[in-house]
Amino acid sequence: MKVQGPARKMLLTVHIATSVGWYGAILAYIALNVPLVSGAEEQMQRGSYLMMRPVLLYVIVPLAITSTATGIVQALATPWGLFKHYWVSISLWVTIFATTILIAHIPAVNALAAMAADPSADVTAHGADLFHSVGGLLVLTVPLILNVAKPRGLTRAGWRAKQASA
Repeated sequence: MKVQGPARKMLLTVHIATSVGWYGAILAYIALNVPLVSGAEEQMQRGSYLMMRPVLLYVIVPLAITSTATGIVQALATPWGLFKHYWVSISLWVTIFATTILIAHIPAVNALAAMAADPSADVTAHGADLFHSVGGLLVLTVPLILNVAKPRGLTRAGWRAKQASA
C-alpha cells in the first residue's frame, strides 16, 4: 500500500500534528506537577491532581494512540517501510512502549484524582507525578531525534529488500 500526493501530505500532517501535540501535552502535564513539588497551598495541589485526569484521558492518550497509528500507516505507505530502516523500527518500538506505559498509568492517575476529589483527603501527603511525565518526555525525544535525523542503516529485512530490487 503506497500513499502519494495529497493523501500522503494529509497523513503526514496528521502524524506530525498529533506527535507534536503529544509532546506538548506532556509539557502541560508536567506543569500540573509544579504546584505539587513546590508546596503550593492545598487547593492548588488538589486542583492539579484533579486536572491530571482529563489532560491524560482526553488529550495525551488520544494523541498518543493517533500518533502511533498514523506513524505505522505512514511507514507502511512510504518507501521507508516499517522494518527496513533501524530509525523507523526503533521509533516504532519506543512509541509503542511509551503508549503502553501511558495506558498502564491511567489507574494511578484515576486514583490520585479520586483522592483529590475527597474533601477530607490530605492531598499534601501525596507526591507529584513527575517520574512518569518527565520520563515520557525523555522517551519521546528518542523518536523525535530519529525522525528528524533519519540516520542511515538498513535492517536485515531492508537490506534483503534492497538486494531483491537491484
